[in-house]
Amino acid sequence: MRVLVAGIIGGIVIFIWGALAHTILGLGMVGIHQPINEDAALNGLRPGLGQQAGIYMVPSLAPDKMSDKGALQLYTQKVQNAPYAFIVYMPQADNMTQMGPQLGRQWASDTLAALALAFVMGLAAFSFGRRISIAIAAAIFSWLCTMVPYWNWYRFPLDFTLAALVEQLVGWILAGAAMAWWLGRRAR
Repeated sequence: MRVLVAGIIGGIVIFIWGALAHTILGLGMVGIHQPINEDAALNGLRPGLGQQAGIYMVPSLAPDKMSDKGALQLYTQKVQNAPYAFIVYMPQADNMTQMGPQLGRQWASDTLAALALAFVMGLAAFSFGRRISIAIAAAIFSWLCTMVPYWNWYRFPLDFTLAALVEQLVGWILAGAAMAWWLGRRAR
């Protein structure tokens, strides 16, 4: 029960921190820019990508063409002068100002992550400092496993990637402190 309560506390703290980090500090928008001509960009998406929602990288080379020397040479020539884009594509956009469902999913995700961390933090009678160290290690681990590969393989901007580190590290230090405090309380 102590781990469950700690996880719920941590989920609330990380959710509130995430809201503040995005709305007040702007960490969620670092590296994201507005298009110069949004209509021109949008008008090219449907004819170029079709009707299938998904993730697209352009220019692209199909995995089955990686061993085709001719296709590989054409791709290599193409990328020397072409822009690069990593596109999360939906043929029909969602209204991003209607955040109710996203907020619910985010709170659930934050709480599940906090429950997993609270479980690890509660495995032994660790000190407050050791529990915070576990939270820091978990934040860095998750950033290294997700954001760094996105930066490396998919060319996410470095400033976006580093802002994500700040968001994760500060958030999990705060949530970790709240969970460590709760887990360290003496049972009555």
